[in-house]
Amino acid sequence: QVDLMESGGGSVQPGGSLRLSCEASGDIVSMNTMGWFRQPPGKERERVATIESDDRTNYSDSVKGRFTISIDRAKKMGSLQMNNLKPEDTAVYFCVVPYVSGSQTKVKWGQGTQVTVSS
Repeated sequence: QVDLMESGGGSVQPGGSLRLSCEASGDIVSMNTMGWFRQPPGKERERVATIESDDRTNYSDSVKGRFTISIDRAKKMGSLQMNNLKPEDTAVYFCVVPYVSGSQTKVKWGQGTQVTVSS
């Protein structure tokens, strides 16, 4: 069993910053890639950022230049630094981690953490 513990969500004013963290534990040998998704109120879940095993990163256009994804493979922990937050960034944020289980590659979702940007 693999568990993901998310932290760092909260409420912030426009222009503020938050840092989300996602720590993997349990039956996961390595955490080489990960991603962050979000689900705004009343909308579908959308991809925010991903980081590959070679550290290549990819961001949605809406967060490019404001958000930074990173990963600490030794600690099996990923982060999402969010700067210059806007009200439209309000959403539940989920980390996603692929992992190998036997001969299969599975995907684990975090429980989600609320980010609210409001004045």
